[in-house]
Amino acid sequence: MNRQEGAPARASPESVSQRIAAHFEESANLKLSASSVLSAPIERAGRLLAASLRAGGKALACGNGGSAADAQHFAAELVNRFERERAPLAAIALTTDSSTLTSIANDYAYEQVFAKQVQALARAGDVLIAISTSGNSPSILAAIRAAHDASLPVVALTGNAGGKMAPLLSGQDVHVCVPHKKTARIQEVHLLVLHCLCDIIDLEMLGSS
Repeated sequence: MNRQEGAPARASPESVSQRIAAHFEESANLKLSASSVLSAPIERAGRLLAASLRAGGKALACGNGGSAADAQHFAAELVNRFERERAPLAAIALTTDSSTLTSIANDYAYEQVFAKQVQALARAGDVLIAISTSGNSPSILAAIRAAHDASLPVVALTGNAGGKMAPLLSGQDVHVCVPHKKTARIQEVHLLVLHCLCDIIDLEMLGSS
């Protein structure tokens, strides 16, 4: 049977396999090359979060799209557990309450969906985890400003040189900036960073396993 006229040609199994292998290779190479650049800020961020949680503070996490999923993932690892048994830790993903998100977006602007939650929920000693692959998300920029207004330190996870978030960050903040421009690769490293933070928190609170 002839291919229908005008239909796109299907990729050969070999070319699909090659693309898959290329994705794996690019992701692995980025993680290996980024480890030396990101190790110090990840350690600093992990210790900052552990100190906050140990003192009764909480982590507030936010992001959009895939970064929203990362924020929820991180909060779940703290409230439930990561790899070791421990008491639950206080963390809130600001991405999960549909009534709050939609009412703020409808009555004010989507840009304020996280900032207003920070204003309502943040207390002295808390930490904001702000995730944006581009570093340019208006809602994340507004959340950082709200955190600074409340004297909260920020752990910023970005890529692509940090975008507009980078100049907003102060000396009390920690910037973990993935040295890449492709969103998928940045997100993959962000997940690894979040797991590293969970491990450091457990290490700081429970000691070596």
